[in-house]
Amino acid sequence: MRKLFVSLVLLLFSGFVFAQTDEQKVKEVLSSYKNALEKLDVKGTDVLFVANSQIIESGKVEGTYQDYLAHHIGPELGDFASFEFDPYSVTVTVTGDYAFAVEIYNYTIVLKKDNSEIKRKGVASSFLKKENGVWKIVHMHNSSRKP
Repeated sequence: MRKLFVSLVLLLFSGFVFAQTDEQKVKEVLSSYKNALEKLDVKGTDVLFVANSQIIESGKVEGTYQDYLAHHIGPELGDFASFEFDPYSVTVTVTGDYAFAVEIYNYTIVLKKDNSEIKRKGVASSFLKKENGVWKIVHMHNSSRKP
């Protein structure tokens, strides 16, 4: 009887340990994107966005994530020696299959050509949708300024 009780407790506990909230899943999507930027390798990040996503950066509509990747952030990362977010925080609000997130951060970019640093304070707001159980970014608007 004790063995059965222990087995049931372990089974129930494992469900709590492995269950992730939608808030955590949204944070993972945003973290995956941030980590890719810090690694200077955005290959495969298109799966984090819906096909008809919209990206806005510092007052400019960049188009879909594919457009942004091809014409802005993709080529730009090639000029960077490093890209670091520190500190970084994110708040997420989930309502059904939709989520809204606000990321607040400082970032430092070191340029390859002369090791000069670009330091900025930034904020991003993102709107995400759960499609077939997977959270994806629909809209992302980020901006930054000198500290």
